[in-house]
Amino acid sequence: MSTASDQPRAGYFGPYGGQFVPETLMHALDQLATEFAAAMDDADFRAELDRCWRQIAGRPSEMYFARRLTERCGGAQLYLKREDMNHTGAHKINNTLGQALLTLRMGKQRVIAETGAGQHGVATATAAAVFGLDCDVYMGTEDMRRQRLNVLRMELLGARVIPVEIGQRTLKDATNQAMRDWMASCEQTHYILGSVCGPHPYPTMVREFQCCIGREARRQMLAAPGRLPDVIVACVGGGSNAAGIFAPMIDDDVRMVGVEAGGSGPALGKHAATLCLGAEGVLHGARSFVLQDDDGQTAPVHSISAGLDYPGVGPEHAEWKRSGRVTYTSVTDSQALGATLALSQTEGIIPALESAHAVAEAMRRAADMSGDEIILVNLSGRGDKDVTEIAEILERREQSEG
Repeated sequence: MSTASDQPRAGYFGPYGGQFVPETLMHALDQLATEFAAAMDDADFRAELDRCWRQIAGRPSEMYFARRLTERCGGAQLYLKREDMNHTGAHKINNTLGQALLTLRMGKQRVIAETGAGQHGVATATAAAVFGLDCDVYMGTEDMRRQRLNVLRMELLGARVIPVEIGQRTLKDATNQAMRDWMASCEQTHYILGSVCGPHPYPTMVREFQCCIGREARRQMLAAPGRLPDVIVACVGGGSNAAGIFAPMIDDDVRMVGVEAGGSGPALGKHAATLCLGAEGVLHGARSFVLQDDDGQTAPVHSISAGLDYPGVGPEHAEWKRSGRVTYTSVTDSQALGATLALSQTEGIIPALESAHAVAEAMRRAADMSGDEIILVNLSGRGDKDVTEIAEILERREQSEG
């Protein structure tokens, strides 16, 4: 006989998740959870979201066989789910359109967001412009330096980009500031959180808004090449693009690999490989895995990619790791840069540095697999935003080698 303790707790994935937030946010979270559940049962809401995905985001995104990259690697066939072809250049628009519609449903007129690589900020600013919402985006000044193009794009779209000077001046610090704003303004403001992190209902809600990736990919793979892939590979920072492609096929006989930022090495502060090298803890309102120092304080992180530069990870990923359903590994800055050049020069596709981590892992695995096996890579974003940073890195490398 089952007992109450056997039943899954709302907002939890195994032991991970929850709502570790100040009391001032509980009403806003309860309202959001109620409205999200009602919206998912509302045929009109879902129809409007589908329309937005088609007409604004440009869905469905393409399924692409990377023939020349496959030939270069040898072994398994490499397919790309082309989220880089979405309007605004990444998967982030899928989620921001859904949350903007929820904002209107709740009768609020202002949205805020955090951003690291800038793609979530651009997607939030885009959705806000479409629906006539006021929009403020918090961004660390180090990320503003690395992602100047996206700062300009947000401003052109009418958003106010608020510089964050505290801490490492990257994604964690921007999230901290956005949470502070929300605590002071939640009656009038909705926080469009960009990943499957944070307190309930965000991990479930963001995953659901990103599941269009996996549902499309499943249909596309069954249509051509005619079967599901043997392996799906996606990069993992907070984990939204990975959750979006993994969840719809989690019950299928498909191996799944999440790729974290290995940075410049395994020493604390040199990477952002939370699931590979972190420990259980609480960050930004949820229990999951966190990179921490010996005193339990959140550790500094590093990645060549601003979007993976985060010391936490979504709680559903923590549960997938605990259960063994998904394998998590890491790729170094150098390997990600190499994959960027390889994909650019074989397929004419410049990937975001975040996505390049998944490409690097897929290239490594392909060489050890047979030619009739298939690896599907979720190409979560395009690399326009990273070109200046890549050029500077390559120039420094040439100078050091010279």
